[in-house]
Amino acid sequence: MSAQDIRSKNDREMFEMLAADRTVKRVNDAIARHEADNPFRTRRRLLATAVRLSRRMAPTFYRASDTCAEALEIEIEVENFVFASPVYNAMCFRPEDDRLLVMFSSSLLEDFSDDEVKFVVGHELGHHLYGHHDIPIGMILRGAEKPSPRLAMALFTWSRYAEISADRAGAYCSGSLDADARALFKLASGLSGQSITFHLDDFLAQVDQMQLEDEEPGAGTGAEDWFSTHPFSPLRVKALKLFHESRLSASSELELEVQRLMALMEPDYLEAKTESAEAMRRLLFAGSIVVAASDGEIEAQEVEAFEQFFGRGAFRESFNVEALRDELSPRAERVVEVASGAQRMQVIHDLCVVARAAGHAGFVERQVLAKIAHELEISPDFVDRSLDQSVDPD
Repeated sequence: MSAQDIRSKNDREMFEMLAADRTVKRVNDAIARHEADNPFRTRRRLLATAVRLSRRMAPTFYRASDTCAEALEIEIEVENFVFASPVYNAMCFRPEDDRLLVMFSSSLLEDFSDDEVKFVVGHELGHHLYGHHDIPIGMILRGAEKPSPRLAMALFTWSRYAEISADRAGAYCSGSLDADARALFKLASGLSGQSITFHLDDFLAQVDQMQLEDEEPGAGTGAEDWFSTHPFSPLRVKALKLFHESRLSASSELELEVQRLMALMEPDYLEAKTESAEAMRRLLFAGSIVVAASDGEIEAQEVEAFEQFFGRGAFRESFNVEALRDELSPRAERVVEVASGAQRMQVIHDLCVVARAAGHAGFVERQVLAKIAHELEISPDFVDRSLDQSVDPD
């Protein structure tokens, strides 16, 4: 069993689909042209702003890094950097000049054990191994030509499975579920473990609590972290536990269990026939039109984005925007009555995805989104986080 064999099935399949998408190809072509004219910019920036770790400076760290590179069969030279930060973080960049660039925060290297560091290093190398940076999510979503809402949704979904694959690469390197779980706990909580005792069962109880509330996807907890590109950490730990129990192999049974688990983050209300799903769709429909019209005119790009999300022919010139604006409050009240906190957050998140995809995330649009969030009893800050969040794999 090689490291390639443990890659998440959903990651692999969605990656292939996205790599063939015209918008993704266009952005990658633009990146290639830019890098041809401006070679090696990231490495120069790291050399100027971070400390490059030599083997003499960090022999213990390099033993862990070399172990991971060998286990994952990474053939390219790995160059490691550290930057000053109290926040635990690590990131891997596209290779430059035949070097793979990986950066770690100083606090992570100070506070993580050797096995925890192996998990983090393996996770970052996994992003390179599986080619995750070939789907440049950040540039696609923030570019001048916005992706369709359905493409944006697919990017968010794929990125979460990409993190599952990278976690498996980390587990493949560490070989210790306890170390993997402790590393994710520290990354999620910011706690070093010196004052708090970590217990795996207690951490995983969060997932059990989500599932106890409702078996319908998305009806569990209202944690805002669900709507980032990174899976909510207890879900990642549960997925890793399943991976370790499968003896670090990606069996079909494992993939089914992980897909069922990750469905907690993928509430599919656009097709569901439940009472809550209908209420959520009605609010999303009206909210999308009102947000698009908030600057005084619904442009052709906005019509295209709306129809890509709701289906060809869904938009009508005869839509009464004022009537739909008046309908927002009663439709939001209905969603509050029948939908869970997580489901309400999903509607806000999807409205933000539509706004970003259509190129509208200005002050007026944010005001409309914040008002809808308030009526759904969701903090308006969630709007800003959904619109501005970092979306690149790390």
